[in-house]
Amino acid sequence: METYVVSALKYRPQTFEEVVGQKSITQTLENAIEKNQLAQALLFCGPRGVGKTSCARILAKKINRRGKADTDEDFAFNIFELDAASNNSVDDIRNLNEQVRIPPQVGTHKVYIIDEVHMLTIGAFNAFLKTLEEPPKHVIFILATTEKQKIIPTILSRCQTYDFKRISVKDCKEHLQKIAEDQKIEFEEEALDLIAQKADGALRDVLSIYDRMVSFTNRRLTVKSVSENLNVLDHETFFKITDLILKNDIPSILLAFDELLQKGFDELQFITGLGSHFRNLIVSKENKTLHLLEVSSSIEEKFKEQTLNTPLTILQSAIDLASKCELDYRNTKNKRLLIELCLMQMASLHFGEK
Repeated sequence: METYVVSALKYRPQTFEEVVGQKSITQTLENAIEKNQLAQALLFCGPRGVGKTSCARILAKKINRRGKADTDEDFAFNIFELDAASNNSVDDIRNLNEQVRIPPQVGTHKVYIIDEVHMLTIGAFNAFLKTLEEPPKHVIFILATTEKQKIIPTILSRCQTYDFKRISVKDCKEHLQKIAEDQKIEFEEEALDLIAQKADGALRDVLSIYDRMVSFTNRRLTVKSVSENLNVLDHETFFKITDLILKNDIPSILLAFDELLQKGFDELQFITGLGSHFRNLIVSKENKTLHLLEVSSSIEEKFKEQTLNTPLTILQSAIDLASKCELDYRNTKNKRLLIELCLMQMASLHFGEK
């Protein structure tokens, strides 16, 4: 039986061109290598799953390949990875300080990638200071962290910092689309949208969710199946609820909300999503703000269509009601009644304006 490889590993970027959503950082690093202006201590900061470790590994390989005609050699012996979460003591850093003195046997540089560097103890940070300030010429340190604020200032001041951003829904979706086409998976664009939105900008999470959905749906990703499995509400649900609100059809609104609860959807997630839907309708009113919608072109058209029938004042008042409902949700005992009351008030906004 062939060993299954998860998508996060199978499609891990091997070059800077393959890194998703971090163009400014990869371009800066490539230029620094090309012009021989790379600092000896780099700090990669940002949320989990956005490409910090992948970029560190790619950079480590490219440093030793610089000026080499034979690009097949990966210089793996020159790359050392240290997990600071489990090697965070003073003794671990002292051992590292001893190792860096030895020059590389092949290539020009030894590259040390220290992941989760914020997990080092204060003593370990202090033991590392001198080496970081004056490293041997053949050594480059790449530190990676998700919590920059936990690193002591004396370490931060000795590093060149690169801030990795969350990856946009659009970039995540485009990457998923390439993978799905490569694997010959049937998919609906809106289904990929849901997966990308669920991961909240972490590409590793996107690929993990994608693998799970491919198994669950038997290699056919539909909006219905993905929505049910991830327990997230799709855009169509909010379009329907908004139409009912605009018609002041309170009985149908309550029945639609009850149907969602019967399917196991979370009440708070519903009201939060409805508030975001109203925000998207406001964004859809002007062409210059349309790019703020992180949705597919077909869903974008539906937003533009619905916003034509929805006055701005009503949308602003509805967002206020949704926000207040979110704040009151944790303190109320009858959570369902709170949301139903909020929906009725939203429906009355349009009725009152008429």
